[in-house]
Amino acid sequence: MRLSDIAIKALKAPKKGAAIYYDDLLTGFGVRVSEGGTKSFILTHGVRRQRETIGRVGIVSLREARSEAKRRLAEYTLGKTKASSPTWTVAVEEFLAEIERTRRARTHQSYVRVLHKHFRFGEMKIADIASADFTKKLAKLSHAPSEQHHTFIAVHTFIRWAHRNYYLDVDPLSRMRSSYRYHPRTRVLSDTELAKVWHAAGSMGIYGDMVRLLILTGQRGGEISRLRAGMVGRDAIILPAWLAKNGREHRFPMGLLAVAILQKYAGDTDGEALLFPARGKSGNSFSGFSKSKQKLDELSGVGDWTLHDLRRTFATGLAALAVPLPAVERLLNHVSGSFAGIVAVYQRYDFMREMREAIAKWDRHILEITEGGSTSRATLAVSDIPPAFHFPKLSSEIACEPIVPGM
Repeated sequence: MRLSDIAIKALKAPKKGAAIYYDDLLTGFGVRVSEGGTKSFILTHGVRRQRETIGRVGIVSLREARSEAKRRLAEYTLGKTKASSPTWTVAVEEFLAEIERTRRARTHQSYVRVLHKHFRFGEMKIADIASADFTKKLAKLSHAPSEQHHTFIAVHTFIRWAHRNYYLDVDPLSRMRSSYRYHPRTRVLSDTELAKVWHAAGSMGIYGDMVRLLILTGQRGGEISRLRAGMVGRDAIILPAWLAKNGREHRFPMGLLAVAILQKYAGDTDGEALLFPARGKSGNSFSGFSKSKQKLDELSGVGDWTLHDLRRTFATGLAALAVPLPAVERLLNHVSGSFAGIVAVYQRYDFMREMREAIAKWDRHILEITEGGSTSRATLAVSDIPPAFHFPKLSSEIACEPIVPGM
């Protein structure tokens, strides 16, 4: 586009990350608009496609910015000025804006936290930061091995990105390795603990409903917390590939207890609407997990467990109920185990009937441990779900079948 004062004023902020609008009159010269609406004149040049900030729109005029861009390009072309590497702050901002469009929100937030908290190199040129500088920063986290490992992974990913984008000639972290060794958790909640958590969750609003859905479905916390109305059918849920951890669409049935929870969020809602939004921010998924989890532990009296342990508890509980392993793995959306290798290519059966039977058994079990053995409610079927239970997209796409626990 041809940049003008009027055109720049009309530029809209993107919903996520940043957008760059280049000038047709001068190659590499343009305006960067951040998610917050901040507009800056920039210049991208050279083999490395290095990006420089010339100045903030409003502080520097378009005429001044274009003139400065021409001056810099002339000097780079004549070799009077050696193009410099971007600063740490500029490179990190560009990296975070890029991964925000391609990574999960939780992953992006983790990178933001780690890179801003542990690596405050500010206006240092990224090419001037030595391996020893990173080593010193990481050494300060030796008392927290897990945090040190996550920090190493984040900065290593960023540096490799910078190297691929020609901001660095040499990767300063190429010979560094993390000494952390992952030890998988084995925690499984007992029936007594599960019942306590279930009852405590009942008084915790949106967070409590999400916890109960994790208990009932065995899905991941990041998937349930980001459910949108268009992903929910009358008796089943579809997680799109972009939301599922393994990048594969996941269709699984809901039992009556899950339906009862989701019924309060049903209605003629926009299919893109989040079911569990952050307080005061309908466009963001629920936040505040740490404080809510602490409160849940206090109310339930159950400690030393994580939300992901509910997924392991779900899988273990289904195995105890004699549910076939393929059905369990389908419910968990695993691509290893029974469905690894060539099996994944040729085995296309969806196991929906087996998954429905498994969920029915699990519903019955949850009722037994939470209601003192009463299973009268477990004889309901999907046909008993009120017509008011309606989500906009999938209600007509997923055939409803009776779910009768114990059959």
